[in-house]
Amino acid sequence: MTDTTSPEKPAWRLWTPRGFRDDDTWIHGDDVGAADDTNTGVILPLLTFLNLDEERRASLRGRLGVSVQPGEPLDDLVPFLPDLKLVALSFPAFSDGRSFSKAELLRARYDFEGVLRATGDVLIDQVPHMLRLGFTEFEVSNPTALKRLAEGRVGGIEQRYQPAVTPEEKGAGYSWRRVAPASNRT
Repeated sequence: MTDTTSPEKPAWRLWTPRGFRDDDTWIHGDDVGAADDTNTGVILPLLTFLNLDEERRASLRGRLGVSVQPGEPLDDLVPFLPDLKLVALSFPAFSDGRSFSKAELLRARYDFEGVLRATGDVLIDQVPHMLRLGFTEFEVSNPTALKRLAEGRVGGIEQRYQPAVTPEEKGAGYSWRRVAPASNRT
């Protein structure tokens, strides 16, 4: 994660389906003070965000994002989703997939339309599935993932057996089979 006390570049790079971006307008912070003297948006830990008073939250509308850890429930965040521009879901270890479920809930059940960012241990093998769940940005630090994404090699499996948040072409033979977009097959 980014250290907001240091002006150095983060140890990760921001990737979107259009490629790497060096113009990230969001910073990770432990409190809203990180955004006071700048037009940058601040990604706050869930508890910090929930503890903001309404007036402070309203004054920063459009500049607040929330970071949700795998063990934190979404229930308290749901009423604020229409006002949030960004939700960052954490993947602290490759073996912890709870944030995949949270992404599905945010997009399919709660109709969150803002930026959905994956943070933490983002691996290249997970990116195609994350895209299908509606993730739009990725903080990537894994060397293999950085290399493959720089080469435009997202990867993934061409045929899938479950529907996803992002619409896909139906495959031949079975109504539930899906075909990956051509951009994901490299």
